[in-house]
Amino acid sequence: MARDEVLQRIGNKEPFVALMDDTLLRKRGRKIHGTSWRRDPLGPPFCSNFIWGQRFLQISAALPEGPGAARARAIPIDFLHCPSPRKPGKRSSPEEWVAYKYEQKQTKISSRGAERLWNLREALDAKDKERELIVSADGGFTNGTVLKSLPPRTTFIGRIRKDAKLYAMPAEKTSGRGRKPVYGERLPTPEEIRKDDSKPWQTVQAFAAGSIREFQIKTIAPVRWRSAGGGHDLRLLIIRPLAYRLNKKSRLNYRKPAYLICTDPNLALEKFLQNYIWRWEVEVNFRDEKTLLGTGQAQVRTKNAVELVPSLIVAAYALLLLAGDSTYGAENKAYPKPKWRRKDKASRVSTEQLIGLMRTQLWGKAMGLDNFSSFASQLKQLQKAEKIEEQLPAAVMYATG
Repeated sequence: MARDEVLQRIGNKEPFVALMDDTLLRKRGRKIHGTSWRRDPLGPPFCSNFIWGQRFLQISAALPEGPGAARARAIPIDFLHCPSPRKPGKRSSPEEWVAYKYEQKQTKISSRGAERLWNLREALDAKDKERELIVSADGGFTNGTVLKSLPPRTTFIGRIRKDAKLYAMPAEKTSGRGRKPVYGERLPTPEEIRKDDSKPWQTVQAFAAGSIREFQIKTIAPVRWRSAGGGHDLRLLIIRPLAYRLNKKSRLNYRKPAYLICTDPNLALEKFLQNYIWRWEVEVNFRDEKTLLGTGQAQVRTKNAVELVPSLIVAAYALLLLAGDSTYGAENKAYPKPKWRRKDKASRVSTEQLIGLMRTQLWGKAMGLDNFSSFASQLKQLQKAEKIEEQLPAAVMYATG
């Protein structure tokens, strides 16, 4: 399995970093199992659009380039269909409505995410009980459903709202009567802390967008989140908006700040930030699975087919990424780079290139070719007809790759 392969490649003392997110597969048929109206995440912020589709939950494992490396690739290890229950009709009995309400809570995407984290923790314990599990997710999973049911030896990193209500640690109780306090004084909101000039910014380096970059952050620990923290001692991390230019002559633009929490206040700030930045690799997986491999395009309607066909495609995609990592590693030597990309040392083999290489090798072996590194392994004396006839298949494979 892909999960066991990732465990073998990372170091014995390195944590297992899991990246979790959900996605939608667009559909048109009204009789396809598990389809319903969903909010379009790509819609504009001023209008909520809806699409007809299926919802899937994916957990990917971060595979670093080496022990302690800052750049990693996400390998899918879990792809689960998460449909919502059908809403009863107006004439349904009260028992049916009670069953619907219960099933609705059980099938929430955050509930399914918490369930899959327990399955992942049990699978890791079967191999290595001392292995630490770090889960990085977005704001859709940073709630009480996930935080209050975290498995043991699991650290959660997620994004929270800028107006979240956080509390300081309680003061020590002097008298022996009454219940021990759990929460201290109310702290300013993350947005107010970001705007507070009395708290200085710190500089932390992390790999993002192809190179090591410096991030300006503010952090407070330990804090507690009364509404959804589940009694965990948390660390709050605020990332300053990044400045960028569309071109050399354009004005400075700024991205939105990020507000993160971590259930391990003692986790190093560099690892805290880097593990969350790796979460973007799940979005890269979604793009490749949908656009290149056609996940969700199979014309199937039954329950088993709807659940198994996309999972099979994602499993094949995970094996393709593992094969590419073991063959080429961090260096992109699959194809010679053009002149404008030869200085780009951070580039890696893309999924499209891996598919082209696999197609080239399969077709080449069927055509009787033994050499795939160049056009010909040995040139003959008479190079007119023989050279063209021998190099043409390899040239075709290289062009179509």
